[in-house]
Amino acid sequence: MKLVAYFLLITFLIVNGKLNYGYTQKRTMAFTDVTKESGIDFLHYDGRSGQHYFVETIGSGCAFIDFDNDGYLDIYLVNATDLPESHSQVVSRNALYQNDRNGVFIDVTNQAGVGDLGYGTGITSADYNNDGFVDIYITNFGANILYKNNKDGTFVDVTEFAEVESPMWSAGASFGDYNGDGFVDLYVTNYCDFKLTNHKNCQEQDIKVYCGPEEFSGIPDTLYQNNGDGTFTDVTKSAGVFNPNGKGMMAVWSDYNDDGNLDLFVANDGTENFLYQNNGDGTFTDIAWIAGVENDDQGNPQGSMGIDFADYNNDGMFDLIITNFQRQLNMLYRNDGDGLFSDTTFTAGLGYTLPYVSWGIGFFDFDNDSFRDIFIANGHIQDHIELYDSSTTYLQPNHLLINNKGRNFMNVSDQFHLGGLNASRGVAFGDFDNDGDIDVLINNAHDQPNLLRNDLRTDHHWISIKVVGTDSNRDGIGCRIKVFGEKFFSTADVRSGASYMSQNDLRVHFGLGQVEKINQIEIHWPSGIVDVIEEVAVNQILTIVEGSSQK
Repeated sequence: MKLVAYFLLITFLIVNGKLNYGYTQKRTMAFTDVTKESGIDFLHYDGRSGQHYFVETIGSGCAFIDFDNDGYLDIYLVNATDLPESHSQVVSRNALYQNDRNGVFIDVTNQAGVGDLGYGTGITSADYNNDGFVDIYITNFGANILYKNNKDGTFVDVTEFAEVESPMWSAGASFGDYNGDGFVDLYVTNYCDFKLTNHKNCQEQDIKVYCGPEEFSGIPDTLYQNNGDGTFTDVTKSAGVFNPNGKGMMAVWSDYNDDGNLDLFVANDGTENFLYQNNGDGTFTDIAWIAGVENDDQGNPQGSMGIDFADYNNDGMFDLIITNFQRQLNMLYRNDGDGLFSDTTFTAGLGYTLPYVSWGIGFFDFDNDSFRDIFIANGHIQDHIELYDSSTTYLQPNHLLINNKGRNFMNVSDQFHLGGLNASRGVAFGDFDNDGDIDVLINNAHDQPNLLRNDLRTDHHWISIKVVGTDSNRDGIGCRIKVFGEKFFSTADVRSGASYMSQNDLRVHFGLGQVEKINQIEIHWPSGIVDVIEEVAVNQILTIVEGSSQK
C-alpha cells in the first residue's frame, strides 16, 4: 500500500508540474480566443428539450479544410437540429467559413451549398475523385451527406449517386486508401440502435438523466470501397470488418506496423475497441486483443470517444491515445515496434483524468520543440451531474499537456486560456494563419465554438509539408513523411479523419526545435514511390509532388 501511495503521489506531482525531470525550457506561449474577432458567429444546437434523448449527448465535430485551394485553411462546423418538443429560434445548420487571409472568416455556407439541415455529428474531408479539390463527408443521426467540390467555390450533394448514405446513426468517418489503388476509401463508424421511437427514461437518484450506450444495441460500421468512378461499394463483410456489436465513435487509419498497408483503429463506446490489421489482400483481421489495445488493463471495455496516432517519443513508431468516459483513464499506448503496445498512461503522466469526460484529442507540437504535445477536449454528458455527483461537473476545462522530451507529459492547462468551461466535443488542429504554429478549433455542445490562435513566441523552427499525389491519391493520404536533421528525426502521416468526429489540416506540421537546416525529407507514398528531398530550408510551407525527386 505504501508503494502504491508513493507511486500515486509521484504521478500527481508530475502531472501538476511539481516535478519536471529537468524540463526547464523557457518559453512565452499563449492561446488567444479569436472566435468573435474572426467573424465566426456559429452556435451549436443539439435540440435539447428536457426529454433527454440519448442523441443529444455526443455533440458534433469540426474541420480545418482548404476548400478553395488558396493555401489558407477554412473552417467547417457541424450542427444538429430540433428534436421533438424543442424549438430553436434560428435555423440550425452546418456552416462553412472562408478564410480571407487577414484573420477574418466569412460565412459562405449558402453560396457553397453545404448547409445541411440534418442532425449532424461528424465530418471528414478528402479529394475522393482526385480532381485536385477536397470534398466533404458529413455524418448524421440519419442519412449522411457527401458533398463533391465543384472547383468554383460551390459543392453538390452526390450522396445518392455515390451510394454512401448510410442511414444509421453515424458518428466518425475517415478516408484512407486501404487497397493502394490510388483512390481513397471511406470508413464510417455507426453508434447505437437508438431511434426517437425507442427512447428510454433513465434516472439517477430520482433525477432525470441521459441514458448511457449500455441501454441500446450496437450496430455495425460500414467500409466503402472507392470504385474510382465517383461511386463506392459496401465491402464491410467481404473485407472482414463487419461487427454487429460495435458502438463506433471514431476511426483512424494508420500503418501502425509500418508494413506499407493502412491499418484501422476504431474506438467503441462501452464495447471492445477494434484494431484491424490490413492483410494486404483487401481484408483485415482484428488484432486489438493481441496488440493490447482492446480493453483497459483489467480487461474491461472503456467508454472510448476520440483517438489519435502519432510518434510522441520520436522513436519512429506510431503510438496511440484514446479518450474515455468519467472514472476511466485516457489511455496512452506506446508502440513497441513488434506489433504490440504497452500501456504508459501512468508513467507518462495521464493518471489525473478520472473526473473528466474526454472527447476530441490530438498530438500536436504546440511549442515547436520537436516533441508532440497533447490537447484534450472535456465536458460531461449529464447536464445535472452536480446534483448527484460532487466529484465532477457538466462544464469542464480543456487540457494541454506538454511533452517532456518523450519521457512524460506535464499538465499546464491552468497557465493558458483553452476555451473556458464548456461541454467540448470535436477538436481540429491546423495553422489557419500560416505563421508556423498549430491553432485549435473546438466545437462545444449547445454553445459557441472556440477558435484558439496559437500566439507562442519561441526561437524554435518548423516546417509544414503539403503533398500532392499523382500515382497515389491526390491528397497523399497514407503518406509517411520522415524528416532528418543533425541529431534530429521525426515522422508523421497524412491523414483524413481525426480526433473526435473531426478533420485536421491535411498539411503535416513538424516542430524542429533548434534545428536550422533539414538534411533530408523522405516521402513514402501509398503507391510505393519514395521521394527524397535534400537540403531543405526551415520555417516554410513546402509542397512536394509525388515523383518530383526522381526526375
